[in-house]
Amino acid sequence: MEGIFKELRVLELANVLAGPSVGQFFAELGAEVIKIENPKSCGDVTRSWKLKNEENESSVSAYFSSANCGKKSIALDLSNQEDLSVFYELVKISDVVIASYKSGDAQKLKVDFESLKFLNPKIIYGQITGYGEHDKRVGYDAIIQAESGFMKMNGEPGGKSLKMPVALVDVLAAHQLKEAILLAYINLLKNGVGSKVSISLFESAVSALVNQATNYLVAKHIPTKMGTEHPNIAPYGTVLRTKNQKEIILAVGTDKQFRNLCKVLGLGNIVHDQRFKSNSERVQNREILNQYLLEKAENILAEELIHQLNSANVPAGVLKSIDEVFETKEASEMIFQEGETPHGLRHFVGEIQFMEKISHLPPPPELDANRAEILSLLR
Repeated sequence: MEGIFKELRVLELANVLAGPSVGQFFAELGAEVIKIENPKSCGDVTRSWKLKNEENESSVSAYFSSANCGKKSIALDLSNQEDLSVFYELVKISDVVIASYKSGDAQKLKVDFESLKFLNPKIIYGQITGYGEHDKRVGYDAIIQAESGFMKMNGEPGGKSLKMPVALVDVLAAHQLKEAILLAYINLLKNGVGSKVSISLFESAVSALVNQATNYLVAKHIPTKMGTEHPNIAPYGTVLRTKNQKEIILAVGTDKQFRNLCKVLGLGNIVHDQRFKSNSERVQNREILNQYLLEKAENILAEELIHQLNSANVPAGVLKSIDEVFETKEASEMIFQEGETPHGLRHFVGEIQFMEKISHLPPPPELDANRAEILSLLR
């Protein structure tokens, strides 16, 4: 199925997760995405980030597969004049460049926006940095999770600070860059000129602090570790362990939902308790409230409890492992696969009235797999 960007050609100079995620986004919407990889480093570093049980012969790791479906690969050493010339010729016939160099490196390699716009005035140059264009520090997701405040908030009260189990800062930065490139594309359509857009991992992380940031900025509250609990709402994020040792999480945001929750759990007597009458009181008295909820939940089977909560329109869900997630119809439909073999996961999940979702995307390419095809574009 052809996508809305079927006429678009994207050159990807990015590695790891953030930039490549943007490349796969465009591939899913029909663009031709050419991944430019350094042969001296054996390509994108995530090609070598393999689990213990992964085969070593292939240059495609499970991690690499998370952000590189639907692309073509060519190995070019941009410090070599001949390879740089090949890249320049590709720039002339392309629309978007995605780059993730640390400050100054793109200029040294002569692949910065100022160098490329003379070759193609309509080129859109999307750049990801760690801390901004003038900061030479390299951005690493785990470090920025720490430096942007996430890790200090993440964990159980009194416990160790934890990073999130996915590179969420990279994911957030990818969304920021997608938005910036799409804005640049709208500007191109309106004014006929290309442009440079740049985002940083650090700013992407800080912007995602949302209510935790304003809890501090507006109310001078410094967030601390609360496990899964929510600082502004109760019971929201509260995890209940059931009779058969399964876990259910609550997301109760209104007084009506709270009343329905109490009815399901047989706690109708506390609905009018002054300590729990409104969200503000429930936040103040969450420890006492949670004790009531936990004692009731441990006498009910998970399947029975979740059915009753859903029937009463109380927001709740069962905690699932990854294998259980992909047993669901919704998640299984997001998998790209060939036959019975999965090779990646959909990044774009929007329902668009004027186009259907692409039903298939080729697996991630081996390093330099598409050299002949890509060079043929220049003849």
